[in-house]
Amino acid sequence: MTTPSLNGRGATSEFVVSHPWESDRRGPVRWIISHLRRQKIPILMVLIGAYGNGALAAMLSVYSGQAFDAINRATPDIRGLVMACVWLVISQLVRSVLQLGRNFGSELLGQRLERDARDELYGVLLGKSMQFHDSYPSGEMMARATNDVHELALMITPGLNLVIGSGMFLIQPLLFAPAYHPALLLTPIWFTVAYALVLRRYLGQLNVVTSEVRESFGRMNSVLTQAIEGIATVKGAVQEPREIGRFERFTAAVRNAFVAQGELEARFLPLLLLGIAQATALLHSVALYRSGSITLGAVVAYQGLMSLYGFPVFTSLLAYSQLSSGVSSARRVLALMEDERAVDRNVGGYAEAMRGRVEFDDVTFSYETEAPDGVQSSGAALGDLSFALAAGQTLAVVGQTGAGKSTIAKLLNRTYDVEAGAIRVDGVDVRDWQLAALRRQISIIEQDIFLFSRSVADNIRFGRPDATLAQVEAAARAAQAHDFIMAMPDGYQTQIGERGVRLSGGQRQRLALARAFLTEPAILVLDDSTSAIDSATEDRIQQAIEAASAGRTTILITHRLSQIRRADRILVLRQGQIVGCGTHDGLLASSPAYRNIFARG
Repeated sequence: MTTPSLNGRGATSEFVVSHPWESDRRGPVRWIISHLRRQKIPILMVLIGAYGNGALAAMLSVYSGQAFDAINRATPDIRGLVMACVWLVISQLVRSVLQLGRNFGSELLGQRLERDARDELYGVLLGKSMQFHDSYPSGEMMARATNDVHELALMITPGLNLVIGSGMFLIQPLLFAPAYHPALLLTPIWFTVAYALVLRRYLGQLNVVTSEVRESFGRMNSVLTQAIEGIATVKGAVQEPREIGRFERFTAAVRNAFVAQGELEARFLPLLLLGIAQATALLHSVALYRSGSITLGAVVAYQGLMSLYGFPVFTSLLAYSQLSSGVSSARRVLALMEDERAVDRNVGGYAEAMRGRVEFDDVTFSYETEAPDGVQSSGAALGDLSFALAAGQTLAVVGQTGAGKSTIAKLLNRTYDVEAGAIRVDGVDVRDWQLAALRRQISIIEQDIFLFSRSVADNIRFGRPDATLAQVEAAARAAQAHDFIMAMPDGYQTQIGERGVRLSGGQRQRLALARAFLTEPAILVLDDSTSAIDSATEDRIQQAIEAASAGRTTILITHRLSQIRRADRILVLRQGQIVGCGTHDGLLASSPAYRNIFARG
């Protein structure tokens, strides 16, 4: 649910999706903990299960030692042997139940973390401005929203689950060994300290490697997404071999990153420490036995306790790699959410009914571009642009490609914010309007129409979900779309493919027109929106546009002479500057730039 912010202007997102919880985004570990700490019952299940598993694993050695002592007497203690076996069986049955609870709690914890992280990220992405979305390749964003978020669940199960479990195994020899002889603490203490020091150094190296693994995967996914989205262009230009070669270079980078991680894991020193510790423990316990300080059963039990160190050592190869990968993924997800490129939504701003007067006052704007070396630079789009349009008037904007025509529409509804100057609607700076109220009353139809993989009716009513089917049909008739919709198998309930791939360009644009007509905006912007419509349909659409624009401010960004002629004013742009303004006949007589546009067409 979209909810207001308490801040008003200065908010970090255009829209904010509320949750019954708040997360701490001051760092990846803090962010993860802020999500986990709400899950008190699963955490308790993991901790109790992990400690019970470690303690009862130690009891396996203790009871084995007791059984060994019971039969290693001059007169074997059969009752003692039986009781040791009984308690051993009972302890392992209890251990299995605790293990079940621990693994269930861990899985529950991981899935809830993934769910909450994905919900939070999805809400943040919907709230980000176009300036933000323009800066991220869609493949990279999808890699973070899917694979990186899933890594958070894997970080918990098996990652954190094994780390906690191995920690419980590490402390058991320290707790049980003194019961046999205080000197037997020496080897466990030495191993624990050495293990912690080596592990700290290993994790520092592992963080770098796992970060590169996640980054290389994101780059590879971005290349894959671009190739799939542009598959028609790739096939049309017969560039399949070139794209395969390009993709192979990125997959090689992923492979190399994983190989580097494998090489680091192969040099895992705790494996060597484990061998030294177990050999030292055996020599030490045997020496104490020979001196009569401990029994043979104590030697057996002590060696069993030392064997517990095998679990943290061998699981560390998987667990800490998964933990490090999860933190790296959290860092990437957090970077996506915390990228500050938002347009202030100004919840407490002006939100009255719009009349439609538009004024551009010395507006300057440029798009940020990124050079191949990664350096950010700006490309000028508009410079000191000024014009005014009275409510209800129609303005045609013409100019060669790259002149800044579409930028006018994007600045008007604050897809982007101006760098200098001001844009006013009804005399109010668009930055002082409540963003939702501003955009709700301005409808922009672009040449590149986006349709959702939903029914025809749902696509038309997208901007007005409460519209009845009768209202949807009326809008479709006005856009000259009703006839071809009814020719579909299920009429208005026909499911169209992703991005409307099953429709022609003209059909997609007529659905977009119907969507705009249904919202009844005060300002209607048609950005070359009839370019894919045939001449026969254009006449009917022209009548629909004239009917729809009656009484509302209309901005036509087009090269179609039939639409330009009927405009109250025509604006001629060249490289972001106004080089002509007037009526069609007047500009033909006075503006070489205007004449050149149609001469070249």
